Amino acid sequence: MSSDKAHGSRRGRDLESLAARLDYGFRNIGVLKRAVTHRSAAPALGRGGHYERLEFLGDRVLGLVVAELLFRRFPDDAEGELARRHVALVRREALAEVAMEIGLGQYLRLAKGEQESGERNNPALLANACEAVIAALYLDGGLPAAERFVLKYWTGMAERESAPPRDNKTALQEWAQGRGLALPSYRELSRDGPAHDPTFEIEVSVEGEAPARGEGGSKRQAEQLAAGRLLARLLSAEKERGS
Repeated sequence: MSSDKAHGSRRGRDLESLAARLDYGFRNIGVLKRAVTHRSAAPALGRGGHYERLEFLGDRVLGLVVAELLFRRFPDDAEGELARRHVALVRREALAEVAMEIGLGQYLRLAKGEQESGERNNPALLANACEAVIAALYLDGGLPAAERFVLKYWTGMAERESAPPRDNKTALQEWAQGRGLALPSYRELSRDGPAHDPTFEIEVSVEGEAPARGEGGSKRQAEQLAAGRLLARLLSAEKERGS
């Protein structure tokens, strides 16, 4: 057997091994191959040859499944509390944790330079590839296949903390400060309803970013919801830019 054929055969076995770790039998193994192929390993294949487009889809599938998981697991949480939990579970750190748990790094297809520089252990790269794997499961087996994988690894993370993570306003402030930006700015847009049962609409903005809005029965509640929505959007945009 030629070296090229032997290399191809080994890669095929690698994909089968990964599929076994995912506990799923792919009808089209090609979509899994694309999910573990870094841009550096497929420079001539265009975007369809590596995992970046799959990241986009995987991020949305993960967000949906985690949202339903939290909705069912924490029936007493208000919207803002669910939003804080959701942000924590779909962020890059959580994805990298799952990727390391399934040993995803060893299956990544990287150019020689990336392999030598230790990119197999790069948390950002692992997180991106994990999103792509979720998308591959979704494309090959529909939502049930992706949901089974997400619930297996994210349910435990969701239940680690009985209380929601720190409040959205604090998290958004820390995000801005960590990037050398001014503190978030909050503005009351409207106040409707009777004095004993008002509804506030608040807008929050961060330098250089489109604002987000939140509504609630108090200014604090509306601010928290607005901050959670803006933070979720900012983190999602960061993941896409960092892919």
